[in-house]
Amino acid sequence: MTLAMDGTALAQFMEREFPQLAADFVIERLAEQGLLLRLRVEDRHLRPGGTVSGPSMFALADCAFYLTILARVGPEALAVTTSCAIDFLRRPEAGRDLLCETRLLKLGRALVVGDALIFSEGDEAAPVARASLTYSRPPRREAAAG
Repeated sequence: MTLAMDGTALAQFMEREFPQLAADFVIERLAEQGLLLRLRVEDRHLRPGGTVSGPSMFALADCAFYLTILARVGPEALAVTTSCAIDFLRRPEAGRDLLCETRLLKLGRALVVGDALIFSEGDEAAPVARASLTYSRPPRREAAAG
């Protein structure tokens, strides 16, 4: 299977549909079964104690998997998260961006299932979080009978 959207098209989609978030993320690598997305960690992503907050890591996993889906099916802006379970494994390294690597496990007509691993940049051997995600795809509109 080929990709429906490349990295440039995905970045443009984010800028158009989610301008409030687009600058936070950079697609580092894209493949048929997943991608690698960078969260540019800023002060607003930190919680007391200087570590990246759980909601910021959740947003990274969710956005990375959403882009993984779009890369395969095209710009379905209405695809939505139906389930996400995230395990926080260790404290992210202070002062480093986070990287999220996704893996597409099932691409169905109605549901998409996959997982995501989040790492501190430079320490890819020790994930800081792991997420399991399910997305619902909007029903396709059938052409009207003529």
